[in-house]
Amino acid sequence: MAKSTTKKKSDLQRPWLKSYPENVPHEISDLKHLSVAGLIEEACNKYSSRVAFSCMGKNLTYSEVFEKSTNIAAFLQSKGLVKGDRVAIMLPNILQYPVVLAGILRAGLVVVNVNPLYTPRELEHQLKDSGAKAIFVLENFATTFEKVSGKVPTEHVIVTQMGDLLGGLKGTIVNLVVKHVKKMVPAWSIPGHTTFNNAMAEGATNGLVPVESFHNDYAFLQYTGGTTGVSKGAALTNANVLSNAAQINLWLQSLNDGKGPGDELVYICALPLYHIFALTVNAIMGMDLGATNVLIPNPRDIPGFVKELGKWKFHVFPGLNTLFNALLNDENFRQLDFSNLVLTLGGGMAVQQPVAERWKELTGSNISEGYGLSETSPVATTNRFDVAKFSGTIGYPMPSTDIAIRDDDGNDVPLGEVGEICIRGPQVMAGYWNLPDETANVMSGDGFFKSGDMGFMNEAGETKIVDRKKDMILVSGFNVYPNEIEEVAAAHDGILEAAAVGVPDEKSGEIVKLFVVKNDKNLTEDDVRKWCAENLTNYKRPRYIEFRDELPKTNVGKILRRELRDN
Repeated sequence: MAKSTTKKKSDLQRPWLKSYPENVPHEISDLKHLSVAGLIEEACNKYSSRVAFSCMGKNLTYSEVFEKSTNIAAFLQSKGLVKGDRVAIMLPNILQYPVVLAGILRAGLVVVNVNPLYTPRELEHQLKDSGAKAIFVLENFATTFEKVSGKVPTEHVIVTQMGDLLGGLKGTIVNLVVKHVKKMVPAWSIPGHTTFNNAMAEGATNGLVPVESFHNDYAFLQYTGGTTGVSKGAALTNANVLSNAAQINLWLQSLNDGKGPGDELVYICALPLYHIFALTVNAIMGMDLGATNVLIPNPRDIPGFVKELGKWKFHVFPGLNTLFNALLNDENFRQLDFSNLVLTLGGGMAVQQPVAERWKELTGSNISEGYGLSETSPVATTNRFDVAKFSGTIGYPMPSTDIAIRDDDGNDVPLGEVGEICIRGPQVMAGYWNLPDETANVMSGDGFFKSGDMGFMNEAGETKIVDRKKDMILVSGFNVYPNEIEEVAAAHDGILEAAAVGVPDEKSGEIVKLFVVKNDKNLTEDDVRKWCAENLTNYKRPRYIEFRDELPKTNVGKILRRELRDN
């Protein structure tokens, strides 16, 4: 049995342990696999006939994932890539993604996830920083790579089309979609590129030479969003990701009388797989459980998304507050059958209580909010899965995980006081890729990762985020946290979405400005002011209110407060 890499714990107070589900151990046991590749290979063998991934009406079984990923791995080896080399994936949620993911890892290489909507500037930085020797890119975004191709070290470019793994669906709506997408593909030219199908064919000819990977080998370079500066690559080892999957699986024991949520699970994968939340919770954990992941290429197309949901009896639904909110406002979504939904996971941003309450009322499923970062693989804390009420907190530390709330001098603060949330556990990254000084800045001497998020812990051991350090608004010496303002605003029936930022003020230093997207076209500024006056003390009330048709968001759905502040 392979050993986990959990560090020895200090004598911290751990009030959360008394709140754990009775059947969930406080620590993970020895890891079953040496590598993520080993987990995938075992899953493909164990669940060979099950559907692993489904997209646009086409299914891939676990055995097909194994076969196709073997060819991709062999192709990469044939190009001279060796253990530890980095390979970028610039794909949305289509069937090619899990095949390429498995292929890269099984060749002993390191996955570099890339947002397909990156600008050339952002892509150039990530490819240069990671030193990626190869990239898999959907042809829709090939023009972005073309613009940086002479500036980056990436020698091997594999271009795929939407329909490459959608064969055997002639005469269906899929072909119409693919034809439509084809018309939208901008012209591009990348001399020497390889098509995805040719890469698989070449790999089948060469054959895969097995590569043994270990706990401390890197599996992913997961780049941070870059909203606080230059995007940094969180170096995640096999042990980091395997530990997080093991931690989440232990937490699942709280469902179904300790037996987990049951067999033949169907996951909805609306969040992009290049994002750490879906990567671990959907792809890695899903495969470990032999689940079917329904891939949604474009969750912003709510009508199309809802139509796809109607075809499945789904059990697990990871998502973000903005996604839950958008679905709840769709009439067809409200008509779906939710009788099989046993677990809704909220992460990536704060889940607002009004949204959680409406979700529970409609679906019967409580949103279990969790918390994590790219640097923590990602899940650091989560609420219990077996409770019926939304807590408004990010829950308890995962097994083998410590949470400390600390002041600016690194001292633990008393329960109930706000400080920086610091995380220690086997899922915490090895460090930032090639940035030892940046790594040192975020790691404490006793092994805690300093998240940059502000929060407090209550006596039950639950942690509540109040906001990021950078987003905190200082009004006449009082701390104002945007999350609180936004949650109050979201509880108004006439408000669809809201974002709060601080703006300069001669008298107070800063004052609150609230950006609002209407749910009721008749909503007025006075309505918003009256609502805030009813629910917020004076210094927290927004002095400026601006109505917008929409709020700027990342591709994952996080609201970009920085962009609102800067414009």
